[in-house]
Amino acid sequence: MHSRHRIEICQYVFMPARAARTRPEGCCPLQPIRPLAARQRERLVRVFKALADPTRLEILRLVAAQPAPTCVCDVVDHFDLAQPTISHHLKVLREAGLLQTSKLGIWSFYALAPDAEDLLARGSELLPTR
Repeated sequence: MHSRHRIEICQYVFMPARAARTRPEGCCPLQPIRPLAARQRERLVRVFKALADPTRLEILRLVAAQPAPTCVCDVVDHFDLAQPTISHHLKVLREAGLLQTSKLGIWSFYALAPDAEDLLARGSELLPTR
């Protein structure tokens, strides 16, 4: 074993114990909450990550405001970004479950996914009522 990888046992054996902290006066204990189910937590994290990008948020708003599925060409024309960048953002939104796609020839059309509104509404339920 090389000396640079050797752990000095005295560094760990004689470590002082962590001192207990006293709570400040007037500090209330935390109210317990139930943790989210792993599947629900992962899905919400994916949605929030997708919406954390300003362009993706605006793409979602644009598509959701349309009365019918929107051609990718119209989405590209609306933003001052290259087509591959818009396609990437649409893919992230689709994989997060916020958009759905349909094809007509070579063109892709995007619409709000059927459960997207419900999924976003469930995000507001993350904050328990007091």
